[in-house]
Amino acid sequence: MSRRRERRLTEEERRLWSRVAASARPMRAGNGAGPLEGLPETLAPRELEPPRAAVLPGAVPDTPEHVERVEPFRIGEKAQTWATTAAEPRREEATISLDRRSLRRLARGKTAPEARIDLHGMTLDEAHEALTRFILSAQARGLRLVLVITGKGSGREEPPFPYRRGILRRQVPVWLRTGPMALAVAEVGTAHRRHGGEGALYVRLRKTPRR
Repeated sequence: MSRRRERRLTEEERRLWSRVAASARPMRAGNGAGPLEGLPETLAPRELEPPRAAVLPGAVPDTPEHVERVEPFRIGEKAQTWATTAAEPRREEATISLDRRSLRRLARGKTAPEARIDLHGMTLDEAHEALTRFILSAQARGLRLVLVITGKGSGREEPPFPYRRGILRRQVPVWLRTGPMALAVAEVGTAHRRHGGEGALYVRLRKTPRR
């Protein structure tokens, strides 16, 4: 590393320093300070070290292994969006749909659900637990067709809550074909207007297996 070139005092700086030195008075004894010394012939440029930030107890040190890696990008590319809220569950539709003949009979009032459950006002965890109990209990009682009311939802964001309203309408069909409910459910279909329309689902149950 090359040594920086030292700057010499100008004639004006020398004259100024001579005046200051001539007007200086000795300091009182006992204060622990030594006498003033003359200004050196040359002044070396100071190499200042950047101040280090104080590390609080328990804080993660700012070392390379703790620094989050930023992916390279090009000018003009769209900035990445970082999630600040909980991720919304994936929207899926039930693949086991109710047949048209059954839907027509329900629409004409020739058949009707034998039991129903209303999931309004429940959280996802509460709704999942209540729906599981309802479906398995209905199958055990020998019921074949039940109604699950989910509500349509507004589809608008409702800060500060992380999920959109109407999440039950999208999540219930997923629950019905996964876990223990998948063994009890035979068909699923959107309800007729008289039974709630898009805010409710018909669920046809399988017969209880004979032992």
